[in-house]
Amino acid sequence: MIILKSLASAFLMYSKIPMPKVEWREENRRYSLCFFPLVGALIGAVFLLWRSVCALCEFGLFLTGAVSVLIPILITGGIHLDGFCDVADAVSSRAEREKKLAIMSDPHIGAFAVISLCAYLILQTALLSEAKNIRTEIVIALGFVLSRSLSGLTAVNFKSAKKDGALSNFTRPAHKRITVITLSVVIAIIGVVMLISSPLPGGFALVGAALTVAWYRYFSYKNFGGITGDLAGWFLQVCEITLLIFAVVGEKIAEVLT
Repeated sequence: MIILKSLASAFLMYSKIPMPKVEWREENRRYSLCFFPLVGALIGAVFLLWRSVCALCEFGLFLTGAVSVLIPILITGGIHLDGFCDVADAVSSRAEREKKLAIMSDPHIGAFAVISLCAYLILQTALLSEAKNIRTEIVIALGFVLSRSLSGLTAVNFKSAKKDGALSNFTRPAHKRITVITLSVVIAIIGVVMLISSPLPGGFALVGAALTVAWYRYFSYKNFGGITGDLAGWFLQVCEITLLIFAVVGEKIAEVLT
């Protein structure tokens, strides 16, 4: 029963998918981070379905890319983009650490967040319009699972910048050993499948993911003294766009070599 409640809690928090209401108790979130990658799996499945429809109906590249961008937003409700915007505002303020943390807690959005969000979505749309190979699309779809697996793994291993908040609501009650093992296994499986699906785009994407994790730790510790829920959302978005960049570059290199 705890397993099912943890599953429901993960989808209630990180998606807009209807789920049975679960009492907000720590024991009901013990394994929630283990199920976080399933949200990515759902996004990836819908993404591949849409790309198949586009190929079948011969839709234009821009329409294909634009709707591809909307899929994760519609499924998650934009919760991670919200964190991305909050971090953009905080970092752009160039204020002291405590002030940056306060800015991230402010529900209002600033000009720097709007600029960063627009630039992000434009780049993401362009990149998703460039990916044409089904094998590369599979790598991109798996990236939604990988980014959430890495987000959950870093959440329970990286130092927290605050004692409370959305992130601590999931990391504090989490069974750390089971969470780490589960997410590590998922990451390993996803990595292998990526490489099998398309060696160059898959390999490039994995390198991009590893670099993003390293930058995430450095960036968060330097600017905020640790991670928060907003930074976890920022990481997930940066990881996905980096995976996308590396996968598309890998596809282009593979085309040149063949």
